[in-house]
Amino acid sequence: MINGLKGIHHVTAITSSAEKNYEFFTYVLGMRLVKKTVNQDDIQTYHLFFADDTGSPGTDMTFFDFPGIPKGSHGTNEIFRTGFRVPSDNALAYWVDRFDRLNVKHDGVKDQFGTKTLSFVDFDEQQYQLVSDENNNGVEPGTPWQKGPIPLEYAITGLGPLHIRVANFDFFKEVLEKVLLFKAIAQDGDTHLFEVGEGGNGARLVVEHNDTLPQAQQGFGTVHHAAFRVKDRSVIDEWDARLKGFGFNTSGHVDRYFFESLYARVAPQILFEFATDGPGFMGDEPYETLGEKLSLPPFLEPKREQIEKLVRPIDTVRSTKEFKKE
Repeated sequence: MINGLKGIHHVTAITSSAEKNYEFFTYVLGMRLVKKTVNQDDIQTYHLFFADDTGSPGTDMTFFDFPGIPKGSHGTNEIFRTGFRVPSDNALAYWVDRFDRLNVKHDGVKDQFGTKTLSFVDFDEQQYQLVSDENNNGVEPGTPWQKGPIPLEYAITGLGPLHIRVANFDFFKEVLEKVLLFKAIAQDGDTHLFEVGEGGNGARLVVEHNDTLPQAQQGFGTVHHAAFRVKDRSVIDEWDARLKGFGFNTSGHVDRYFFESLYARVAPQILFEFATDGPGFMGDEPYETLGEKLSLPPFLEPKREQIEKLVRPIDTVRSTKEFKKE
């Protein structure tokens, strides 16, 4: 038996502006920037990691800001919405008031598969959803950013269900169940709920069968890929062999320094990553100043001077600031 997926690890999306992205996630959503680095395959591109208080696996949303990339368009065959967990239904009421005050577009609190949710968008029309952990069981939440602007009883604690649209649902369902070992647990019309591992909001996919929308086009405002948690490097190798055994092409093992990875396109335009829980984000920075300096993996450190000339500076110092919780 293969060591199964433990839940969602991270989601990586594309932004039009690393600066606006930092402001939105820090001051509006109250998530902590735990790493400011560059795309390891494109060193002129920032890669920002927003997560819980310590950068726990299963809590981080990350962004690339590819220079000159056009705006993306939503449609079918895409990971089109990222979920974030909050502690309770009352937390959603807090967020409605906060979004109204800060002019963040949202759809109001709704019910989805028996859980209260709140969908919203950012300045790029990147799509998100807050989901209540009120009655949640399964993968444990992370720890909210202790010194952030959000009262802790309402703050984001990690990633929630990811929303995916596919044109060929039968094929994707077979991949999820037979290859990736997800289980279908609910259905509402053309929308299906799957979970893996311990289950719960931190290990779920909401999959919509949609063959009427045009195909999504990747660009800023869209998701690049989603990653799922695995225990360690040995499990990466197990999944590499398993995916190849089912006929999928993979990247093979990739050392991302903060975690070990494997990539595979599991359906048209759907890129999944399999990522280890460690080593994590505190190997090169102390807790107190996570994300405040430009962090580079060892193989890029000799190019630091060149990289710092390619990426414009962004002030991400927060250790000297006091955020008023409101």
